[in-house]
Amino acid sequence: MSRYSIFSLARQALSHHEGWQKAWRSPDPKPAYDVVIVGGGGHGLATAYYLAKEHGITNVAVLEKGWIGGGNTGRNTTIVRSNYLYDASAFIYEHALKLWEGLSADLNYNVMFSQRGVMNICHDPHEARELMRRLHANRLNGIDSDWLTREQVLEFCPALNPDPTIRFPVYGGTVQRRAGTARHDAVAWGYARGADSRGVDIIQNCEVTGFRTEHGRVVGVETTRGYIGAGKVGVVAAGHSSVLANLAGFRLPLESHPLQALVSEPIKPVLDCVVMSNAVHAYVSQSDKGELVIGAGIDGYVSYSQRGGFAIIEETLAAIVEMFPIFSRMRMLRQWGGIVDVAPDASPIIGKTPVENLFINCGWGTGGFKATPGSGRVFAHTVARGEPNAIAAPFALDRFSSGALVAEHGAAAVAH
Repeated sequence: MSRYSIFSLARQALSHHEGWQKAWRSPDPKPAYDVVIVGGGGHGLATAYYLAKEHGITNVAVLEKGWIGGGNTGRNTTIVRSNYLYDASAFIYEHALKLWEGLSADLNYNVMFSQRGVMNICHDPHEARELMRRLHANRLNGIDSDWLTREQVLEFCPALNPDPTIRFPVYGGTVQRRAGTARHDAVAWGYARGADSRGVDIIQNCEVTGFRTEHGRVVGVETTRGYIGAGKVGVVAAGHSSVLANLAGFRLPLESHPLQALVSEPIKPVLDCVVMSNAVHAYVSQSDKGELVIGAGIDGYVSYSQRGGFAIIEETLAAIVEMFPIFSRMRMLRQWGGIVDVAPDASPIIGKTPVENLFINCGWGTGGFKATPGSGRVFAHTVARGEPNAIAAPFALDRFSSGALVAEHGAAAVAH
């Protein structure tokens, strides 16, 4: 190493990163854009990225009321999988998973996607039949899914409680080996940098307070930083989608609930897959830092709070100890909550709204993070062309009047 390199490293080590280049610009908003994306989470940033990359639409603004990745993108448990039951769900989540597999190379940014496998365990013959039904549906759609016997489950995850006399003994399970986890903030940063490099304006601390329409068509948005004109507007605001829809003059069939997660103190590697159980109602993985990342179902009450009830924490940890008694003496480091928007059929809403040129992407419930690349790509297609592609078509808002629901409550599993 040269003397210059040594001094350069020393200078950077003692600095506060003053000379580091910013990953994306912080421009003032322009008077108008071809497309305005409301929401600077993973889905919104991915939408802007694919609008620029695949459709050549670069006069785009992403408006975020807080900071990039400060909403649900930074408040989840990073699970990625595509083993959903119905065709429409399987297609969109598998589309996302295939994008995940090449996302670091596409963005030239390491999103730390780890295909460590996601295992759903069952505890009795009835649960086994339900998992086998989903397994066969996955295979018919070309999605990898394997059945594991009790012995194979315990071999795949030796830390599980093997006692056959407990209340919820291991009976068997399924595993999607291509599934796994990713680094949530890296995904947001990678898409933000990629969109910015293609000319997209990312505008933080810019809350949308209203929509301006003329003759039933959206022409711009009112924000805390002034009015911004827009040829088209895409709303990708997760738990606050209903609030924005009300501002635009229509209602969405959504409920918003807190969804909590917890992280333990770090320990040596002991869990090299994601384990989920519907009956015990919890799931757990281990981060690269050694922390146990733990979550469960949503709080039952409707709220926009980013916290949640202590009862959920207590029930979740009791469930984890049921599955993994070796974790019983560990301490929790922190807890957080996100806001999930849940539709009656537990599937997303992607497409047109009653307001012309105003599009919506919401209702992902507890499956939003894993869908990030696929959601952004199909929504960009919808906004750019004014019509959804085949993957997004089943998730149109009008399915709630036609009755063509995509009922995924079962495969949504334990909050994921």
